[in-house]
Amino acid sequence: MKAVFITYNLALSEKIEYMLNALEIRGYSQWPTMFGRGSEKGEPRMGSHTWPEFNAGIITIVEEEKVDILLQKIKNLDHVNLDVGVRAFVWDIEKMY
Repeated sequence: MKAVFITYNLALSEKIEYMLNALEIRGYSQWPTMFGRGSEKGEPRMGSHTWPEFNAGIITIVEEEKVDILLQKIKNLDHVNLDVGVRAFVWDIEKMY
């Protein structure tokens, strides 16, 4: 099993949820409001007067065979939505209860 943490501009929420549903990834935890800034060209998303937008995040635990498919879909979404951005990070899950 792998953990996939996805951070994205709040504007992409429906697309991220659709992607998870399409891949039959049911379980996840979501942070509907996150502040941050992209590491390359991203504008700050601070929910303030100066930087009014927000980011969001989802973490899900998935079978290894779904990881590459999910990452490719996220990469495709990012290339189509350059102004808002999405990133995903993967790490091993050693044990679960």
